[in-house]
Amino acid sequence: MQSKLIFPELSYVGLGAIDNLYNEVKKLKVSRIIVITEKNLVDLGICSKALKSIMSAYSIELYTDVVPEPPLHTAEKLVQHIRNGKFDLVIGVGGGSALDLAKLGAVLAKNDGDVKDYLNLTGSKQIMQKGLPKIMIPTTSGTGSEVTDIAVLSLDGTKDVVTHPYLLSDIAIVDPLLTMSVPPRITAATGIDALTHAIEAYISVNANDVTDGIAVKAIELVGKSLEIAYSNGNNEEAREQMSTASYMAGLAFYNAGVGGVHALAYPLGNRFKLPHGESNAVLLPYVMDYIRGGCQDKLAEVNLKLNQQVQQIGSVEQMSKDCVNTLFKLNQNLNLPTSLKDYGIEKQHIKMLSDDAVKQTRLLARSPVELQWEDIYQIYSSAYEGKTL
Repeated sequence: MQSKLIFPELSYVGLGAIDNLYNEVKKLKVSRIIVITEKNLVDLGICSKALKSIMSAYSIELYTDVVPEPPLHTAEKLVQHIRNGKFDLVIGVGGGSALDLAKLGAVLAKNDGDVKDYLNLTGSKQIMQKGLPKIMIPTTSGTGSEVTDIAVLSLDGTKDVVTHPYLLSDIAIVDPLLTMSVPPRITAATGIDALTHAIEAYISVNANDVTDGIAVKAIELVGKSLEIAYSNGNNEEAREQMSTASYMAGLAFYNAGVGGVHALAYPLGNRFKLPHGESNAVLLPYVMDYIRGGCQDKLAEVNLKLNQQVQQIGSVEQMSKDCVNTLFKLNQNLNLPTSLKDYGIEKQHIKMLSDDAVKQTRLLARSPVELQWEDIYQIYSSAYEGKTL
């Protein structure tokens, strides 16, 4: 069976990778740069640390109008700003929201129309121009946005994406040294985000041998390092392993896709403003429990990779059940909420959430078990009660 695989043109991954920024910018022969980042990264000095090598050599504008789960109007404003600013390079520095906006702004600044015209579910326009060159520099280990061609935006009651190969980074620089000061809660949430990407890519109906290999290694690295990075953010080895895991998980899900967890997570972020990583984390055990019958072999393998000390014992069915328990306990060990009740979500909200999630057909189509409205309602109900099946 043939598989189409797409990867970014150039990536630098590992401790000190940011040292390559100056030479890569120099090769582009640019003069006016816009950096899309988050205000707290500027305040904490992380942005200046990332940009140190180019600060004195180029005209750089820091654009910090970035919010988590960015709404459509934030993207529209950024695109217009880039169009008016006559920039010739876009650099994204930050988490997934900053990187998604940077990719989107770089491309749509050189295409006609509004951002809404290019939305996956409702847009009518096709991206025709590649746009400005773009360099993506993540400062968290989770989203994988630096290696995907998707920008996620919040809409009324749901989320939608702009997606096109032109949104792929020209250069991705993944340096774990930029993640050292990430607080424990964000380390936990973004780490589970990376794990969710890897697991959903692994069980996707679009998975293949290449994406499986990448996804399984990412899962193994998360199992080795996430709890260490959470408890000791200064552990360089754990931070490096998590950066690599996040990058690899991004490659895997970009090519194989994510599924039910993300479909159900989007409404949580949009309706209740849960951080994306936490939305994935609270749902991951319950979705895997519900669809376990369609991917038992792979979930048994996930359990082995997350628990290095565990050997293959018992049936595949039992090992897949153990995987669900492992995911639940991982959230507990990271002090992340394990039920929707913990977020103040009420039982009456489950229907609304189900109505929103069932619209995510692009994501649901990749699930190894078909999820209809009734199935989605049952998963949300289990997550509300905090009980697996």
